[in-house]
Amino acid sequence: MRTNNGKMKNVIISVYFILVVLAILLATVFNAFRDVTKDPVVTFAIIFGGFALLFFLVHFISKYFEYDSDGVKVVVTNKGLLLSDHFNYREKTIEFEKDRLSAFKFHNYVIYKTLVLYIKNSKNHTRKETFNVTLVSKKKRKYIKQSLRKMIKHNKKYKTSQ
Repeated sequence: MRTNNGKMKNVIISVYFILVVLAILLATVFNAFRDVTKDPVVTFAIIFGGFALLFFLVHFISKYFEYDSDGVKVVVTNKGLLLSDHFNYREKTIEFEKDRLSAFKFHNYVIYKTLVLYIKNSKNHTRKETFNVTLVSKKKRKYIKQSLRKMIKHNKKYKTSQ
């Protein structure tokens, strides 16, 4: 099974555009916030801090996710949505054989969702790999969960038959 959230790139670009327009709007109506505090530097710091917080929150959440379980190996990739073609500093890719998967979990936080994979290495030590699946649709997460359950079920069945 192959799936990704490539269509979300346009949504994130739109969100960044709205944030930039909001920043320009706040800069032009800066005088309207005079009533918040008497000091204009404090008012600017509050507005700039709020905008920066929103910007970095969107940047933290917005990641491209790709899952490919066709064939013998499973490939899971997370990378940044913007500028990932030129600067690949946020990429995380893992490739493992299906029989190495021991468990998985989906964590749903308030505005952040993760997929945690527990993978055994050749020495039977389990390592934990975490991926951001916030922008993956609920339907696609369900299909990923189904695929991972099938792998674990096959691994347990194969392990008990030996």
